[in-house]
Amino acid sequence: MNYSALKLAEYLNGDLEGDPEVIVSKITKIEEAEMDSVTFLSNKKYTSLAYKTKAAILVVNKDFKTEKEITPLLIRVDNAYVSFVKLLHLFNKSNEIRVGVSDLSQISKDSDLSKDVFIGAFTTVSPGSVISEKVQIHENVFIGENVNIGKNTIVYSGVKILKDTLIGENCIINSNAVIGSDGFGFAPNKNGVYIKIPQIGNVIIKNSVSVGASTTIDRATLGSTIINEGVKLDNQIQVAHNVVIGKNTVIAAQCGIAGSSTIGENCQIGGQSGVSGHLKIGDNVIILGKSAVTNNVKSNTTVKGSPAFNALDFNKSYVHFKNLNNSK
Repeated sequence: MNYSALKLAEYLNGDLEGDPEVIVSKITKIEEAEMDSVTFLSNKKYTSLAYKTKAAILVVNKDFKTEKEITPLLIRVDNAYVSFVKLLHLFNKSNEIRVGVSDLSQISKDSDLSKDVFIGAFTTVSPGSVISEKVQIHENVFIGENVNIGKNTIVYSGVKILKDTLIGENCIINSNAVIGSDGFGFAPNKNGVYIKIPQIGNVIIKNSVSVGASTTIDRATLGSTIINEGVKLDNQIQVAHNVVIGKNTVIAAQCGIAGSSTIGENCQIGGQSGVSGHLKIGDNVIILGKSAVTNNVKSNTTVKGSPAFNALDFNKSYVHFKNLNNSK
């Protein structure tokens, strides 16, 4: 798709400096840009590349000051990085809406599909499931019984959405995610043999949630495992039964949240961190990478370490315990 400089400036609500009729066909990194490219500069440490790039159009912050002659024309915006994200959406052809149901899919007569959905080959939709307007379900997806998927949600290939799961609008479920799998529940009998505890709850995913590739969200023992609006889960995350994650919380890859823990709103959890079961994490909490949270955490707190505690206290303590092997 080709776009003129004028069209991009209007799309980004930016100020154009240069020929409005310049045409670009792709978006690239600033150091790899070619004469048909648009690129961006948001980090000052890359400023020198602005004078070397071959890009036709450079998106910059409004306070960007040129130190010498610059080749690309400029589009000045309030936030160059946010504008870069908007351009990615514009150039991302994979977001084109497709419509139709593959003849190689298996759709139950007892399911309810809107007319404008897309369902790829070798996908199964089980009885009682409802697929809403403009949902995109790619190839090799399994949709269990009584699943409800809200409008404009995208489900990529290999995903398994098991029975009774409710998924909101404008969600993204990436490849090979498993939603509604059996929770990890066992109880030992008097002989020490572990007996399976039936997991009869479900998973509820609210609007505008992103679930990463190979992430697993277990259904509740009773009630619901709940992922609230705006949550973003990275790849290879384990969310156990009866967990509740608050609005707009982001969790990086390879984290594990144990059963019945509650994560507050607007939290940030770094990669390879773990949260023990039956804990309460407050709002606006930051858990730094590779932390092991074993106690409740109050709102507006940053923690790190294993076991995790206040990050400032951890840093002070580290000055001492890193030298323990050198002590006499």
